[in-house]
Amino acid sequence: MNNETMNRKRSHALPSSLHAPHSTPHAPHSTPHAPHSTPHASHPTPHAPRLLVIVGPTAVGKTAIAIDLAERINGEIISADSRTLYRGMDIGTAKPTLAERARVAHHLIDVADPDQSWSLAQYRDAAAALIVEINARDRLPMLVGGAGQYIHAILEGWSIPKRAADPQARAELEAIAARDGADELYRRLREIDPLAAASIDSRNVRRVIRALEVTLSTGQPFSAQRQKTPPRYRSLIIGLSLARPKLYRRIDERIDAMFANGLVAEGQTLAAKGYDWSLPALSAIGYKQVGMYLRGECDLAEAVQRIKRETRRFVRRQANWFKPDDPNIRWHNVESLNAERLADEVLSFFAHS
Repeated sequence: MNNETMNRKRSHALPSSLHAPHSTPHAPHSTPHAPHSTPHASHPTPHAPRLLVIVGPTAVGKTAIAIDLAERINGEIISADSRTLYRGMDIGTAKPTLAERARVAHHLIDVADPDQSWSLAQYRDAAAALIVEINARDRLPMLVGGAGQYIHAILEGWSIPKRAADPQARAELEAIAARDGADELYRRLREIDPLAAASIDSRNVRRVIRALEVTLSTGQPFSAQRQKTPPRYRSLIIGLSLARPKLYRRIDERIDAMFANGLVAEGQTLAAKGYDWSLPALSAIGYKQVGMYLRGECDLAEAVQRIKRETRRFVRRQANWFKPDDPNIRWHNVESLNAERLADEVLSFFAHS
């Protein structure tokens, strides 16, 4: 894109400390928001580390099923959730309880405070190390969650840019978002890196800003810096499904239960500890709306309804990462799931892979 386009309006100017990349990728005719299919490891050897992956939409029952399965197959669970990483965010993330974690070893839960940054690159490195360590103990690592980006980062071996944050550039981009709106930032990302834009939800301002920051400060498209080198895991991917109307009812019931169990009080506690509602961790569905309620920006009923709406939208985005027709995922409807047969399926796979 040329300088005239970049500076068509003062209010639309990019941060003065940054420069557009010399070249940008051309947008494909139709760019999906997520991969067409979940990849298998490339040509794993019989001695490659084993990895069981359990995916599925929010509220489908992944936690309970994974814990039961882990007890049957000598497994340990690695959480694939971007919010359960944070301490003090328990109710709104449906984090496994202490009693559940006492039954089976869980990893990558409660590893940071809400004001501490935990990047995708940090998660990928920590999860990859755990997969090797758990295999070395002759136990089966189970990557469990609904965060498509986190799971694909592991299965595809993403090479994630580790460039340090640029506080000045980030502040200027945040100011643009506050003044002109998230859509304006996303439009700019589409112009300079359409491939990155296609993989990022336009409403995820934090990720849009990070992609712009890296692209503009390095002079290279963010998407070009995320090369893939699939690790050599012997991986089996199990998908858990439920008819959408039934899933939506589960979501509504779970959100009602969160409020009954003290979600508002949890939000008050986080605020009392000095955590600002603008923190990326507290932009999570549930906490964002509770923050709005506590600041008087909406009433409690409206906060509940907003959480339910946003969670349904999130489920639809999850379906872009884990498609029902993906040949690499073995799908099981949770209503007809037989725990013993599932355990046999998993053990048989790894015995013969």
